[in-house]
Amino acid sequence: MSSYSFQTTGEQVAADCSASIRNKVILITGVSPGSLGAEFAITISKHAPALIILANRDVTKATETANRIKETSNVATRILKLDLASQSQVREAAAEVNGYEERIHVLVNNAGIMAVPHRLTPDGIESQFGTNHIGHFLFTNLIINKLLDENTPARVINVSSGGYRLGWVRLWDWNFDNGKTYDKWLAYGQSKTANMLFSLSLASKLSKRGLISVSLHPGAIQTNLGKAMGEEGLKSLVEKDRSQGHSLFWVALEEWSKFFKTIQQGIATHVYAAFHEEIGLEKHNGAYLDDCQPVPAEKIYSWGRDPVDAESLWKLSEEIVGEKFEY
Repeated sequence: MSSYSFQTTGEQVAADCSASIRNKVILITGVSPGSLGAEFAITISKHAPALIILANRDVTKATETANRIKETSNVATRILKLDLASQSQVREAAAEVNGYEERIHVLVNNAGIMAVPHRLTPDGIESQFGTNHIGHFLFTNLIINKLLDENTPARVINVSSGGYRLGWVRLWDWNFDNGKTYDKWLAYGQSKTANMLFSLSLASKLSKRGLISVSLHPGAIQTNLGKAMGEEGLKSLVEKDRSQGHSLFWVALEEWSKFFKTIQQGIATHVYAAFHEEIGLEKHNGAYLDDCQPVPAEKIYSWGRDPVDAESLWKLSEEIVGEKFEY
């Protein structure tokens, strides 16, 4: 296995994977300036991919990231409007992608929201579950034929979080009794667990058709997503970890700095998951990654790796989007 660690940067991994990045078509969701998705796109652009498709709810922000890429490379970029909270708009975006001439080699489902107050998507779904999982589930399945090629494996990367520890998928109450029992951290944990189980399902169902899918924890990074949480949000997270028994995180707020990565360190596992040869159809397919390493099963809470839960989530997700995806 590689010698990568907590301190490894995306630039280091990209240099090692340069040949694998070259000539690839990569679609990334969640690419606003300052985000992990934007930093990932900018970093890999220096290694001559064929095309980077920047999918974002706000196309103006995606364009800003495209302009940043143009400052350091001649790589072609394309903007895609994608609002993961709206199933109708996800279907519009998927139809646009299916009209592309190019095949997509890597899909990085990076976009997400974290620990927000209770609200529903336009389709009546709790917003973190609806945006972080359901939107990506629908989008990925609708464009899957743009990726599948038995001769040249494709990859779907689902960006999860160590925050999955906070909540399993509530298969019979995923909307928190219509918000009556809503807890922002349980809801966040549920959505991140769903990202992990989604990769398990994709790997199980589609590896024979040339698909690699893994999930990952990028680390705690002070991006716009994390900064919006503030000190009170961090305090509530520590309290939730204490109540659930996750003792690693029972630290004073001023000690939390030891968990934080730079944004370059934060995208290292993105690059590793998307391009490194240590991940393959029969090598760690479906794995959960952290610090550019597959996490051993015994170190993953059972709800983040259970194949029965993964299949139950798949069926629930089909019910929510009103469409079956059978492979």
